[in-house]
Amino acid sequence: MRVLPKANEDCWCGSGQKFKRCHKSTTDPIRPGKVSRLRPVPDSIEKPMWADGTSVSRWDEPDVKSPDVISRMRRTGRDAANILQSLGTIIKPGVTTEEIDEFCHDSAIALGAYPSPLMYPGGSNPFPKSLCTSLNEVICHGIPDDRPLEDGDVLNCDVTIFREGVHGDTNATFYVGTVDEASRRLVEVTREATARGIAAAIPGNPINAIGEAIQSYAEAHGFGVVRDFVGHGIGEQFHTDLQICHYYHPRLDQVIEEGMTFTIEPMITIGNWRARMWSDGWTAVTTDQSRTAQFEHTILITDGEPEILTTPETTPGHPYWDLAGR
Repeated sequence: MRVLPKANEDCWCGSGQKFKRCHKSTTDPIRPGKVSRLRPVPDSIEKPMWADGTSVSRWDEPDVKSPDVISRMRRTGRDAANILQSLGTIIKPGVTTEEIDEFCHDSAIALGAYPSPLMYPGGSNPFPKSLCTSLNEVICHGIPDDRPLEDGDVLNCDVTIFREGVHGDTNATFYVGTVDEASRRLVEVTREATARGIAAAIPGNPINAIGEAIQSYAEAHGFGVVRDFVGHGIGEQFHTDLQICHYYHPRLDQVIEEGMTFTIEPMITIGNWRARMWSDGWTAVTTDQSRTAQFEHTILITDGEPEILTTPETTPGHPYWDLAGR
């Protein structure tokens, strides 16, 4: 794994310039900004149990879903994807992640859905926003705030909504303005690694075949795979007991079955894959400040190829749609 070079060493981006003349000025760490007040959710919208600030009560939800649950997940997943795709139309330099969160919140409410992250228990306090926005070296669970996006940033937006008693969960990494070639390559490798992980999710394979496919592809291109966070079972609960590692884990040998629903969401890094947490208990960043990217789909296991439940209605020709660069 790579770490940030010293000032007079070649830059990590492959430009051929010294680090001090290339990316050193852009590697100041992301700092927490000001977080605005909680946004209200109308009483008419069905809410998960944590919406009032209480803890999450878990139950033994079946890994294999009923036809009724699957039908509801198709509708909810599609609309989560529609929201995510629409976020790409407003991501540009000068826009704050707070503004993106407001757009996501209002979009969910307009669809009669609850934004699942809002008030989810964990961290130092329940999550205060409707969207996770993870910028540059932030691996996941970044909290939207008043920092304006800058030209050359990369931003992951993670959308989950709750409607009809089920959750739909998806995310993508966007370019902000013009990004360097190393960041562009990171995003493209992450997108392809996600696709390969999904392709490995077929009945009869062990769950660890997913992580093996992702890890082998990412590491072959010189990138790291985060171990601290995993994909998860999903359905009537936001997170079920199924764990989907994005690296090969020999003990994750449970056999994949038709009717299972879970997320695949690899976090890939330019440098070291290890994470550290901010004091808010939510925001995870790379230990060496290297950039990271992520894509996520909720999938349904079928008797053939997996069905992606988080494909937007206007996808241009491919289920791993090109959100980056919008």
